[in-house]
Amino acid sequence: MGFAALLAVAAAFVLPLAWLVLASLDTEAGLRVALPRSATLANFSAVMTPDITYRPMLNSLLLCGGATALTVACAALAAYPLSRLRSRAVRPYLLTVLFTTCLPITAIMVPVYGLFVQIELIDTMHGTALFLATSQLPFAIWLMKNFMDGVPVVLEEAARTDGASSLQTLLRVVLPLMGPGVAVVTVYSFIMMWGNFFVPFMLLLSPEQLPASVSIFTFFGNYGSVVYGQLAAFSILYSTPVVLLYVLISRRLGGGFALGGAVKG
Repeated sequence: MGFAALLAVAAAFVLPLAWLVLASLDTEAGLRVALPRSATLANFSAVMTPDITYRPMLNSLLLCGGATALTVACAALAAYPLSRLRSRAVRPYLLTVLFTTCLPITAIMVPVYGLFVQIELIDTMHGTALFLATSQLPFAIWLMKNFMDGVPVVLEEAARTDGASSLQTLLRVVLPLMGPGVAVVTVYSFIMMWGNFFVPFMLLLSPEQLPASVSIFTFFGNYGSVVYGQLAAFSILYSTPVVLLYVLISRRLGGGFALGGAVKG
């Protein structure tokens, strides 16, 4: 009974992926999972154009890449004092940070939109990236702090004895030793921003600035009736950067803190 339940759960995940791959190779694809009569790459050729794929993907990389870098940098700077200071205010502050992650982003988009209009950040890539980073920062701080707690303080004390400042200790000792933690925060932040539809849809107005997460929505309307094969091909291309990012840093994700014998002797 339990094995059958596991198979049912596995099928719920495998079947959509199977449809995605098979439909991308079938010019007559529908909603059913079926082998294509004649496998072809015509769907990929149809969507790989500057307006449909190249420009939106580049916009997504610039938007999410910049926002992710800002999130990771700010999370590291915020998590370091929270991890090392011994104060009664740390726990209430962390709980407040965690509470902010529960707030639905749709509840604050109306005042955010009004604020962006007043400060002239509406329809700007840097303004949208700034808000994406801000919305992802609370959970990134929480994650980063938990990973940072695993780095022995004795290593920082040794660095300070050699004359290193707090910032130098963070950059040269703490962050290199918590590589897996930084990798987790980076991947999680990038994935959450890459799939975010609502924020760029609200804050970016010019079609030439829209990322792929929004252009995949307009993909439905451009064809009247949905061409499922082309939609599947675009979805595979859209997922590629996230998969590549995970593959590139998978070794860091699988490793532990590179302490080795650093605390011996």
